[in-house]
Amino acid sequence: MSKKELNIFKLLSQKPWEASQAAIDNEHDGKTLALSKAKLGVRTIMVVSSVIFSLFIVSYSDRMLVHDWRSLNEPWLLWINTIILIFTSFIFHKAKVLSDKNEFEKAKNYLFLVGFLTFAFITGQLLVWQHYVNLGQYVSTNPANAFFYLFTAIHGLHVLGGLFFWGRATTKLFTKNFNVLKIKQAIELCAIYWHFLLIVWFILFGLMIAT
Repeated sequence: MSKKELNIFKLLSQKPWEASQAAIDNEHDGKTLALSKAKLGVRTIMVVSSVIFSLFIVSYSDRMLVHDWRSLNEPWLLWINTIILIFTSFIFHKAKVLSDKNEFEKAKNYLFLVGFLTFAFITGQLLVWQHYVNLGQYVSTNPANAFFYLFTAIHGLHVLGGLFFWGRATTKLFTKNFNVLKIKQAIELCAIYWHFLLIVWFILFGLMIAT
């Protein structure tokens, strides 16, 4: 094979798309894959949690048809807690918008407010439990009581789990030369998760006050 024919063969055997893909991969340095994994993880948690809550809701709907069911009177504090959770979700959205604009100092203040409101929500839920205990409404008193404690406990655990990742996202803002992309990603995913918690609470609270 002549030199000219050899050059033509090399030219035809080249795969230019592979070189382009390699250049893209080198540019992103694995960040795109990391973002996809994080979003997939949050979505997986939300799907699994939705299935769990759905199963409990179906059980709740079936159990309330039995003659021994006695609905609980919802205290006014539950309405206050609901307003707090709505406001928390709104504040988290504001923090996400500010982080998108690279206004991280303002976003930090909003994240602090999110933490305060979330702790206020959890404290409010514990006060509701204390209210029912003082009235002698225990888990074993009535099936409706058991479901109420179960719903609020599981939802509260999800809120505590969200606080863990909120803490990680917030503390990153205090580090020097923090990764802007990762900070934005963390705040965005936390905001999505808080919106999810709000939707779940709407369903659970609406179900409890309607029966």
